[in-house]
Amino acid sequence: MSTPFPFTAVVGQDDLRLALLLNAVSPAVGGVLVRGEKGTAKSTAVRALAALMPALDVVSGCRFSCDPDSPDPACPDGPHEPGAFETRPARMVELPVGASEDRLVGALDIERALAEGVKAFEPGLLADAHRGILYVDEVNLLHDHLVDLLLDAAAMGASYVEREGVSVRHAARFLLVGTMNPEEGELRPQLLDRFGLTVEVAASREPDQRVEVVRRRLAYDDDPAGFAERWADEESAVRGRIVAARKLLPSVRLGDGALRQIAATCAAFEVDGMRADIVMARTATALAAWAGRTDVLAEDVRQAALLALPHRRRRNPFDAPGLDEDKLDDTLEEFAGPDDEDPEPDPDGPGGGDGGGDGGEPPRSDGDGPQGDDTADRPDSDGTAESPERPESPENGKDGEPRPAGSGAGEQSAVRAAEPFRTKVLSVPGIGEGAAGRRSRARTEHGRTTGARRPRGTLTKLHLAATVMAAAPHQRQRGRSGRGLVVRRDDLRQATREGREGNLVLFVVDASGSMAARQRMSAVKGAVLSLLLDAYQRRDKVGLVSFRGTAADLALPPTSSVDAAAVRLESLLTGGRTPLAAGLLKAHDVLRVERLRDPARRALVVVVTDGRATGGPEPVALAGRAARLFAAESIASVVVDCESGPVRLGLAGQLAGELGGTAVTLDELRADSIAGLVRDVQGTSRRAA
Repeated sequence: MSTPFPFTAVVGQDDLRLALLLNAVSPAVGGVLVRGEKGTAKSTAVRALAALMPALDVVSGCRFSCDPDSPDPACPDGPHEPGAFETRPARMVELPVGASEDRLVGALDIERALAEGVKAFEPGLLADAHRGILYVDEVNLLHDHLVDLLLDAAAMGASYVEREGVSVRHAARFLLVGTMNPEEGELRPQLLDRFGLTVEVAASREPDQRVEVVRRRLAYDDDPAGFAERWADEESAVRGRIVAARKLLPSVRLGDGALRQIAATCAAFEVDGMRADIVMARTATALAAWAGRTDVLAEDVRQAALLALPHRRRRNPFDAPGLDEDKLDDTLEEFAGPDDEDPEPDPDGPGGGDGGGDGGEPPRSDGDGPQGDDTADRPDSDGTAESPERPESPENGKDGEPRPAGSGAGEQSAVRAAEPFRTKVLSVPGIGEGAAGRRSRARTEHGRTTGARRPRGTLTKLHLAATVMAAAPHQRQRGRSGRGLVVRRDDLRQATREGREGNLVLFVVDASGSMAARQRMSAVKGAVLSLLLDAYQRRDKVGLVSFRGTAADLALPPTSSVDAAAVRLESLLTGGRTPLAAGLLKAHDVLRVERLRDPARRALVVVVTDGRATGGPEPVALAGRAARLFAAESIASVVVDCESGPVRLGLAGQLAGELGGTAVTLDELRADSIAGLVRDVQGTSRRAA
């Protein structure tokens, strides 16, 4: 077994270490979601925490890690005889992004259950993680049905496997830790709410601290065992502090004054439901126990709010993370009760001493460098660090950003998007087999049953009626004599199901001078922003191509992060001619590359334009030939017609016909529009054939 990097040797990242330690003290807090850029010690810190967890007593031979003092009466390996136990370290179990449902919850052998009447169950990762840590790297990339199973088990403390009337239940209580890079996509709000705490992490901008990170990492890589030995005393001290805090936790008093502040804070920040109040209360109690106190103070409530509320107040993916700390302080002060005191900070408690108290490690005296140094450059409350401004220049735009390709004379500054709205459903025709989502029809492992087939490999979803019908004609040959239906392996049928998939929605946006007329671009950006929100809710990947002047630009390569798309859209400049053909060809090239990367994910191209083509030689003919490439390859497309005014040329409709798609106006795009009924993308007669 490889030697993990010591938890106390992690430089900085005080909030991350504190959140992990609070969950180690009180698993009822509900886990941690760690958000941040790559290379910020997210995975390192989580793996290091496992080595700090106290050892466990488990029933000997139990695959579900039952506690010998209170074994699970419904344990599939039970009933357990008293007295037989063994001691082992706490486990950290990793859930891979590509894991199957059976790997997560366990596999029930349906074939043996039906043919032999034997309930054979192979435990999954949830059973392995019981009383330990379940770590999900890139949790935002997990399929929705896996996340649902995972968080349901975390909330109920048990896992249930139900297969055609055969059920297995076992305990599954674990410390849930997920890490994610927001650039790769967000979790749904209802799933965010199931994580107890959230932490935003970023790499330090302080050179001395970065040097210390590199120095310790190189020392660890050269000699992992020797490096860990040098930090053994600090690790032992933190482990002992966790044990002491766990023992103290039942004695911590959460007074009415602290409860009032918790309730007022959650109400002030308009978080949904009551889970935030409960998590804040548990977190504040754990903070007091970690500091060695038996009373919850206002500082504990404040720290609990900073950890438990940021991810619960976001209404959509474009809301900035973080809390307004001035508003938080005003709320706590307004609702401070007579039993709330504000003593001097405990030098050994959260926020006190050398800045490393949150991580539990004592200060170093051997010259190893800063450890949680308060002088380090820390991110702002929204989890981002300030960067130096770049002056505006001919090469740089208004905010110091590089000007996109094709900019030139007549360029106009970026305009703000109009308010987003709920859009009509746009979908890809036919049935796909792509990643789980909520847009287009697809053959999936979850959804409504549409038929049956012979199993290819392991049987996962039994179609009971089809199995009985396959077995029925053979009962006389099999010697059936009143003992029920005789089912053999060849009779088993797998259920085929239909659900929804996520698509690649590629926006091709006309940013030419004609789009800026009559303040049209504000409405256009509002429409695209609305479609981005819809793509977020339907679990799509998105990309953004813009064209103006003399060229087209890939403003955003296909990604799962609609946040990034919204930022690029907001800074989109307008002006110049309309190279429509260049925009379509750029989009076609992007789709070609994406098909090589992810062949199963179908694309939906959304062209936002008034249909005019004025850039380059023979612009209209070139645009027509480029559009017919999409029709020839049966690429689903829709044109959002941005033409306005009393006189309209109808060029967007002509473009849609050449693309083999359909056109909708900005008004018709609204879900509550009276201008038309819900209009899905329609296939051409060639596509239907």
